[in-house]
Amino acid sequence: MPEIDKDQVIERLRSVAGPDGSSDVVSLGLISDVLISGGKVMFSITVPAERAASLETLRAAAEAAVRSVPGVEGAMVVLTAEKKAGDTASSPVPQAPPSRSGSAPRQAASPPRGKAGIPGVDAIIAVASGKGGVGKSTTAVNLALALAANGLKAGLLDADIYGPSLPRLLGLRDQKPEIIGDRTLRPLTARGVEVMSIGFLVEEDTPMIWRGPMVISALNQMMREVRWGSLDVMVVDMPPGTGDAQLTMAQQVPLAGAVIVSTPQDLALIDARKGLAMFQRVDVPVLGIVENMSYFLCPHCGERTEVFAHGGARDEAERLGVPFLGEVPLDLQIRQTSDAGTPIVAADPTSPFAKVYRDIATRVWEGVEHERAEGGRPPPRIVIEE
Repeated sequence: MPEIDKDQVIERLRSVAGPDGSSDVVSLGLISDVLISGGKVMFSITVPAERAASLETLRAAAEAAVRSVPGVEGAMVVLTAEKKAGDTASSPVPQAPPSRSGSAPRQAASPPRGKAGIPGVDAIIAVASGKGGVGKSTTAVNLALALAANGLKAGLLDADIYGPSLPRLLGLRDQKPEIIGDRTLRPLTARGVEVMSIGFLVEEDTPMIWRGPMVISALNQMMREVRWGSLDVMVVDMPPGTGDAQLTMAQQVPLAGAVIVSTPQDLALIDARKGLAMFQRVDVPVLGIVENMSYFLCPHCGERTEVFAHGGARDEAERLGVPFLGEVPLDLQIRQTSDAGTPIVAADPTSPFAKVYRDIATRVWEGVEHERAEGGRPPPRIVIEE
């Protein structure tokens, strides 16, 4: 397969007329940095916000132009719009309902009741954290492997666009997904789990300098333009925090529930509360909280040290009335197996650490089934305070 020439891609894009109809998209400076990985080309086109919905033909023309470049097997092209100053309608943020004594809110138009699911996927579980560095991705990977070990057909989606970890955690750094047809990818398989990550499409050290709309479009493509097959459950490794990507997933995808990962100390729990509150405000069931790095057992003397304090997540779960899913210790073996691309549940399935994850997976799935038995929840309601 010939190597894709970035300059040739840009030159081919000069044949695509911009929104003004006179100049091309390159001359107008509308093309983001072009990312090339294998036979895949990715970039965004900045267009006027008020015309974004009507410029699909421009996006399609740019995609067709890029696909004509020798060596290109697929293209991910999205429209992204600069938000006008003072424009808040294009990015609504769900607000907490007013108090009984407060004035009546003005309710915005409700989103569609039926959220588009992922073909073949029965249940989607988000693994989230209020901040980075708490072991969310390690938890997500081992949770997916544990769900598979418990007898479910599982998939794993790396939605952490800015810091994709799954290729390294699962030992898939040098592998690429197969392109099926024009716009469909076949996920990779790792230890019986179907896996997709933006990290398979770009180099590990490539910075993802993408605007929110491009991130959201990439997430939608990885969910709905991937041939996942028939899955009982998909675990989604969410980006840390409560930004556009998290809100989009919560509002547009029929999540069966969310798992919040935190360490025990107060600073981490403050951010964990924010993530939990976001899911609650958009009526996504919170399946529970995992306390990661809960304690450290010295491998030499067996002494237990509570490096980040202990029990904070359990106390927080009790205070907020959500399930506490379990404590994962800070252990060298978990770190070593993760770095080696063979997470502990797969590397040492009979270890006490693997049992911790399998027990968490059991509680998570019980939570999903409980929510189904309760009949689910009403659709999100976006409220705008006067």
